[in-house]
Amino acid sequence: MKPFLQLAVILLWVGWANAVVGYRATVAAEPSELSATFSILAVDPETGTVGMAVASKYPAVGKVVGFVRGDAGGICTQHHHVPSWGPTALESLAQGTAPDQVIADLLRDDPDRELRQLAVIDMQGRAAVHNPTAAPRSSRYWAAMTGRFYCCQGNTLVGREVVTEMARVYEETDGSLADRLMAALTAADRAGGDHRGRLAAGLRIARDADPGLWLELQVDNSDDAVSDLAKEYAELVHPAKETPANCDGSEVVNSGN
Repeated sequence: MKPFLQLAVILLWVGWANAVVGYRATVAAEPSELSATFSILAVDPETGTVGMAVASKYPAVGKVVGFVRGDAGGICTQHHHVPSWGPTALESLAQGTAPDQVIADLLRDDPDRELRQLAVIDMQGRAAVHNPTAAPRSSRYWAAMTGRFYCCQGNTLVGREVVTEMARVYEETDGSLADRLMAALTAADRAGGDHRGRLAAGLRIARDADPGLWLELQVDNSDDAVSDLAKEYAELVHPAKETPANCDGSEVVNSGN
């Protein structure tokens, strides 16, 4: 090959290589979706119900963070969330995989694993959480708690009381699973919630007797999303609100408030 042709080929190759490197760098630098939020995930093994409640400054948070399935359990994927992990995790739980192993499988090859906050629970009430240890200062305070058949988690919070109040009120509230989740979310919001404000909130309930979601409520683009969600829930007539002592669908008194 003549020298000038060799030079042309080299220049073309270098240009192509630089373009590829530049493209990869651009892709790597693209910010992932950041759903800074607080949530609670719980099951009631006696009634075969599972549910989650969530709130955030992130728009439509109730549709991208929490996923529940009556024959499997539930998952919340937040901070740098990956909604596609929801169905994957639920299918794994349905096959009998333990929650801690589900998290390990999701994060095994993930370069951003320490930016994820994950919570997984199965229908037996076994729960596991993973916190975003590399979260930037703007995403602090973050924490998680687990208890009997539930887990609470959050990031970008005003402080620890958001998570501790969420757990306390869930444990101390009477009523159905949905009643307790709604009370816990409201308590977390009243404790300060997301330090950036209140834009969206959601509630999802599933049960093993039905495919898909049994109950879903969503509030978006609100100045006070959790309060608006609580109002919708209070006005709702739905069997998910029933308890053995109050089976007509009327309001249940919460002892935790």
